[in-house]
Amino acid sequence: MPLDLHFGADDLLRIRFAISPLCETHEALRTLRRADRHGYHLPWLRRMRERVAGLDLSPVWLFMPSRRPGYTPDFLGRPPDVPLADFAAELARLRTTEPTLARAEMAKSLACMPGAAESARGRAALADPERAIQELADATERAWHALLAPDWPRLRALLDAEIAYRSRQLADGGLRRLFADLHPRLSWSDGTLTVRTRTDLAQMQDLDGRGVLLLPSVFVWPDVVSGFDPPWQPTVIYPARGIGGLWQGPAADPALARLLGANRAAVLAALDAPATTSALAHRLGLAASSVSAHLSVLREAGLLTSRRHGHQVLYERTPLGLALFRCA
Repeated sequence: MPLDLHFGADDLLRIRFAISPLCETHEALRTLRRADRHGYHLPWLRRMRERVAGLDLSPVWLFMPSRRPGYTPDFLGRPPDVPLADFAAELARLRTTEPTLARAEMAKSLACMPGAAESARGRAALADPERAIQELADATERAWHALLAPDWPRLRALLDAEIAYRSRQLADGGLRRLFADLHPRLSWSDGTLTVRTRTDLAQMQDLDGRGVLLLPSVFVWPDVVSGFDPPWQPTVIYPARGIGGLWQGPAADPALARLLGANRAAVLAALDAPATTSALAHRLGLAASSVSAHLSVLREAGLLTSRRHGHQVLYERTPLGLALFRCA
């Protein structure tokens, strides 16, 4: 059923993008939890099996339904208040969640799962929400360091590229262009953003000047997640572009490798989405200095272009580079 987000004039001035490692950690945990979300992430899941086996994630699993519809407490993935959140800062904010608010959201989550509120762990969480908050934060921290931190440069580069692409869409064609292909379950008409969710009830939310936070995610695929009641800013979490090749090693065509050299061909092949030098180095297993040198040569040859996005430089194929890659 749809969730309709009604925009007023002030809301149009408060549309923003952000990246949240905390939210991405919980979406990664949901991917571990739900078989229907594996798809593109099977290579990552295979790598994570041993790491997951040694983690105590039981505090988080209690509030994470194995299938939708369901509800995970909003305070666990509270919308960030800065464009690029730092995990340690987000975790510190999670630890300061007001216990009364946390208890209300935990009770709402447990009510979605038969028997959960009456279980020993469920009763303990509701009886002592302050302790439950710390246990949830500890489990989230363990998950971040084991499951996401080693791959974060790669994930962040993809999310940065997604925001850069969507920002250009917004500049070129406004909100109608932005929402036209953000996700098949999103549509924009007459000042209303409609999110077709998996819940059983139609919902409506007036934004009341709070605007909307657009949060690209690697692990939310294939869903789009929205909602977030006050005090949280209304947020739409949607799948970023480029996740199809995220966990696959780039395969350079042998003919292209003979023309450009193996490493330069690999760099060109890896740019299926805009990326930074460090992200490419991490993905290809090459020294950043080597990747930087290859990027310079490819750019001088007209095969790549670069542009600054914040403090980073993103590289992407030019039409010539794309044509060469496709024809090889």
